[in-house]
Amino acid sequence: MTARLTRRPGGPARLRALLDSGQTIVAPGAFDPLSARLVEEAGFPAVYMTGFGTSAALIGRPDVGLLTMTEMAGNAGRIAACVDVPVIADADTGYGNPLNVIRTVGAYEAAGVAGIHIEDQVAPKKCGHMEGKLVIPAEEMAEKVRAAADARSQPEFVIIARTDARAVEGLDRALQRGRMYREAGADVLFIEALTSEAEAEDAVRAFPGVPLLFNWAEGGKTPPIGLDRLKEMGYRIVIFPIGTLLAATGAMRRILQEIARAGTPAAIMHELPTFAEFVDFIGLPEVREAEQRYAARPAQPGQGSGGSDGIDV
Repeated sequence: MTARLTRRPGGPARLRALLDSGQTIVAPGAFDPLSARLVEEAGFPAVYMTGFGTSAALIGRPDVGLLTMTEMAGNAGRIAACVDVPVIADADTGYGNPLNVIRTVGAYEAAGVAGIHIEDQVAPKKCGHMEGKLVIPAEEMAEKVRAAADARSQPEFVIIARTDARAVEGLDRALQRGRMYREAGADVLFIEALTSEAEAEDAVRAFPGVPLLFNWAEGGKTPPIGLDRLKEMGYRIVIFPIGTLLAATGAMRRILQEIARAGTPAAIMHELPTFAEFVDFIGLPEVREAEQRYAARPAQPGQGSGGSDGIDV
């Protein structure tokens, strides 16, 4: 088998197949390639690139619209290059008007992701579970969704339209926006920051036969609802956007506190993967195989590379 130092992402066709299968796609969040590989290792069928986590990981700042499209698409590309499962990526507001959205779709497609979601917030946007959000006119967002659907070069590339109007205009208006975005060409709808299980049910009832995404935002405005219940309601994609980020923060904080307290992390090393386990997980065996496969071999007598006389030039 040929060693691979990059992966082949599942791509739009595989995400479409998952949607068509009728199963609920559970996609935990990843904020970098390492967390994405951990999501894949755990057996999940897809990875979700979290914008909240990307902002925290890349610049150490909150998700308030500080990152550019190229920074977000770049992180999405690095994530997609290291896993074999489809990647669904946060594309914020599409980074401008419909013309900007066209470029955004091309950049994310080139990055190797399987689908993106764009939202109807005013730029600069905020995390969907923060206060103080504003939304653009629904008609303007519908044109951005239309531009996204038209711009894709792969028809299977999944366009997810997110509305943040629940917190601004109420649930009924958010559902009306969802209908407009579906008519404009969205493949999946994402009604953000629902505040109760009853609202989650209302959203599904409003869109019979339409795939919906549920944001199980850890600690956010939406109450925790069991996965079996979400499946029963009919949600087709469930993301857990920041659990990996919060877990990583907690674990790093713990080991740093131990070093500060004791001078070394020796007392808690048993809680961590070993060095050998970790380098195996991140692909050292593939590197070694490639080194062996492509190692320079000594030339045999009379086999010079420069010409028939065996003299190299």
